[in-house]
Amino acid sequence: MSPISVAVSGALGKMGREVVKTVLADSELTLAGVVDLSCVGQDVATAIGLSESCGILVQESLTAMLTEKKPQVCVDFTHPSSALSNTLAIVDADCRPVIGTTGLSDADMEAIRQALNTKKLGGMVVPNFAIGAVLMMKFAKEASKYLDHAEIIELHHNQKADAPSGTADNTAKGMVEALKESGKSQFGSTNKPEKEMISGARGALVEGNLRIHSVRLPGFVAHQEVIFGSSGQILTLRHDSLDRACFMPGVALSAKKVVELTGLVIGLEDVL
Repeated sequence: MSPISVAVSGALGKMGREVVKTVLADSELTLAGVVDLSCVGQDVATAIGLSESCGILVQESLTAMLTEKKPQVCVDFTHPSSALSNTLAIVDADCRPVIGTTGLSDADMEAIRQALNTKKLGGMVVPNFAIGAVLMMKFAKEASKYLDHAEIIELHHNQKADAPSGTADNTAKGMVEALKESGKSQFGSTNKPEKEMISGARGALVEGNLRIHSVRLPGFVAHQEVIFGSSGQILTLRHDSLDRACFMPGVALSAKKVVELTGLVIGLEDVL
């Protein structure tokens, strides 16, 4: 079989650089084109510090690159403000999106779903590409069937543009879904009513009375704890991403699996 042609949007960002390296090193993938606002016109391999050029030049326009290169898949790691427009542009070009950019709303997801269905294409929006993080979310969902007092703490580097993280948001949705399946309506139902003396001290309150706390500090990459409490015991589920290389097997897997899909898939769970 011929390698799957992959483009990378946001190729010079922290994640984009790793994706470019991953695609170049994988015999089942081939790099078709790259887009970024920096180093335009330069060979992307040398722009990210590799010793040998690859012949793929950095382009500024996503639409122009998609029209010229016609990749099968486009991986997007850009900014929440452009995530939806980029995704719709990818689908409009008959290309399959693999979106790692977080910050998409439920309405954005529905717009992407409709666009993919119209084109009869597959696409993936992945809050976290690390296998360990996927397992953490799975375990948190399972624990929520039995323990109905929980809070989420997510910790990221101080350049992250959105809060809470996509991983925390997706974790919370799965936990609330599992809680409701168990016959309960919300977390912390026996908590004493409280008053925040400083607004925001208790974190963000999401559906199901679940709290999410976001930490932003230099030194972190991507980390999350889900803490469950019950009489006389605490259960803590924690995942730590110590290097962005941990996300790359999931990115490569998504690029290979998305060509077999129709419609929108959220997360890695359904393709593992």
